[in-house]
Amino acid sequence: MLRHAELSELSLAHIDCDAFYAAVEKRDNPALRDRPVIVGGGKRGVVSTACYIARIHGVRSAMPMFKALEACPEAVVIKPNMEKYASVGKQVREMMQALTPMVEPLSIDEAFLDLSGTERLHGAPPALVLARFARQVEQEVGISASVGLSYCKFLAKVASDLNKPRGFSVIGKAEAVSFLSGQPVSLIWGVGKAFAATLASDGLRTIGQLQTMERSELMRRYGTMGDRLFHLSRGLDERSVKANSEAKSVSSETTFNTDLSSPDDLVPVLRALSERVSARLKKADIAGRTVVLKLKTADFRIRTRNRQLGDPTRLADRIFHTGLDMLKRELDGTRFRLIGIGVSDLTDAAKADPPDLVDRLSHKRAMAEGAIDSLRAKFGKQAVETGYTFGRGRAGQPQRDQDPDAS
Repeated sequence: MLRHAELSELSLAHIDCDAFYAAVEKRDNPALRDRPVIVGGGKRGVVSTACYIARIHGVRSAMPMFKALEACPEAVVIKPNMEKYASVGKQVREMMQALTPMVEPLSIDEAFLDLSGTERLHGAPPALVLARFARQVEQEVGISASVGLSYCKFLAKVASDLNKPRGFSVIGKAEAVSFLSGQPVSLIWGVGKAFAATLASDGLRTIGQLQTMERSELMRRYGTMGDRLFHLSRGLDERSVKANSEAKSVSSETTFNTDLSSPDDLVPVLRALSERVSARLKKADIAGRTVVLKLKTADFRIRTRNRQLGDPTRLADRIFHTGLDMLKRELDGTRFRLIGIGVSDLTDAAKADPPDLVDRLSHKRAMAEGAIDSLRAKFGKQAVETGYTFGRGRAGQPQRDQDPDAS
């Protein structure tokens, strides 16, 4: 039973599947049901998802795998199967879209929904529709989801995190300010560890303290972030649900089993990752204007470099050579545990890769890449290789493909 004075009036929801990757693996292997499960990339990688049993032992997402296994040595570690997770995520997404066309995906397993005006269609208020949806996901998909229901996106997201797993929480307008007052400032979207430390050094640790401050004072201290602090601390969020929200970037990255510093080791992997990004761009019929290189050093420091192109691209050749030029500037003996490449500033593929009057060979390279794509589509991904990866076997391939795109 769920009772709330505003239950029949609220229609904006956030739905988040519980420990999604791990839940899918447990669904597919019932023997794992009562065991701690970590989905990630072996000893050298990081935790993608930990089931709730593993979380009891202190395992958290993005934790280095060696630390996770120190905290929970009996855990079962499973390498991510992105294709399987994407298929399950698509199934859940289609179930969301059966409730309302106003679905704004945030990731493979979570989304905002606006169910305003759907009561007549479903013959029930949004709260009941969402409760039925959560039960349907368990019965038909075999995983669980948590639901947050409120009047704005910020509090709907907060509500969905309150009672995981299998949670259903409501935050109404009447109690929003009082509920927020006792919460830490880190609850506010955009306040990470560094900014929370800055606020703490200024004596601001709770949202209630922010509620006592004027907007002008917060903006004077923290700029545009101060404006966000003022509004969200009071439960004021005018953002609407945007259906069919498009990805902001497409990228692929891998964590190495051992730290690498040599171009002989890094360049073939960069080429393979560039080809994966290119394949996804071509499949989605989109292109990107900015190429982004990501590196993580042995001491877990992240380096991000980007370069804007004159025209959008979806060609592996342009992505790779742009990334290679940036990579060369970082090869100073530093050892890296991760490398990634991607593109942002996405646009329609019709605007991509126009003829280059300066580089007259670019057209021939594009034609050659098109021929390679055709051969791979017919005979498989390994049917044709470039000189960068040919003959290198696994050394020329990412050791663990991670996909932080669709962001």
